[in-house]
Amino acid sequence: MNIITIIVAILCFGIIIMIHEAGHFFVAKKSGIRVLEFSVGMGPAIISRTKGETKYSLRALPIGGYCAMEGEDDISDDPRAFRKAPVWKRMLVTVAGATMNLILGLLLIFVFICLDDAITSTTVADFFTNEAGETVSASAEWLKPNDRILSINGLRVFAWMDIGYALQNDDCETFTVVVEREGQKVTLENVKFYNSENGRMFDFRVFGLKKTPGNVLRYSGRQFVSMARLIWISLRDLIRGKYGFHDMSGVVGIVDSTVTAVESQESFHDKLMELIDLMSFITINVGIFNLIPFPALDGGRLVFLIIEAIRRKQIPAHIEGMIHFVGLALLMILMIAVTFQDITKIFQR
Repeated sequence: MNIITIIVAILCFGIIIMIHEAGHFFVAKKSGIRVLEFSVGMGPAIISRTKGETKYSLRALPIGGYCAMEGEDDISDDPRAFRKAPVWKRMLVTVAGATMNLILGLLLIFVFICLDDAITSTTVADFFTNEAGETVSASAEWLKPNDRILSINGLRVFAWMDIGYALQNDDCETFTVVVEREGQKVTLENVKFYNSENGRMFDFRVFGLKKTPGNVLRYSGRQFVSMARLIWISLRDLIRGKYGFHDMSGVVGIVDSTVTAVESQESFHDKLMELIDLMSFITINVGIFNLIPFPALDGGRLVFLIIEAIRRKQIPAHIEGMIHFVGLALLMILMIAVTFQDITKIFQR
């Protein structure tokens, strides 16, 4: 592996974490809450500097970060303590990190589309043929050029990646496809997708659209919605048991996969595009994961704030703090186990 690519991948992951914590930091500052430390990374501090009332740290392990606020999990007499702020301000601070990750993801998708040669649509252009000019695409029996694919097996298609996801993740041989054909919705039953020459499911080509300001903005939004939904579906499938522990990846696995994917591209432009695409996926993943209602995550903290807003009474600091501590301990154990698995996979490979 190229050491420069590894460093770039680690820096990119660090930027994603920094953006997340910066969201908490800036909203907390604007809300008048005292911020004790803003840290990128975990473990021992490499660089540490205090400016004003806040210590800024860069730590050795690029596996997270934190924005430590006065009185966040304990009782404090400081009038600017986190728990002294109105509940709506604390809600804003709590969701600010994930929000910044999602905004970053949308911006990266926008940049990706701007740098791409054309916008990839969901409208069928043509089918694959062999040297004799014979169609080798099974779906040509059902689909027609200019069909705009609206859904596959009930999964609404926002962007081209939805098509690939539906074909690769549904364990079935035929599909129910809804298309827009000549202005009308048409439902196609028992559609088969198969390229008899290369064995791939994606057996048709789609149109590339001209990049206009309207198209770029529209498809950036569609791609963002598509990516966020697929990440949520994956998390749901993980909880339901469709995916197991061995399918999970931590920081080491993410960096390793990023490096592998980037180095597989030949030109600098393609490497950059691959990196931007992966960064958008990772930052949206971080944003959505942090909103899961699990103790110690932003989503878990938000649940306590919602309960407080309904009851109009705070949950005792020591009880909430203990619950978050247990959640954090479980997350750290999981993180260590996943990291060990990532390292094992690298050595086995």
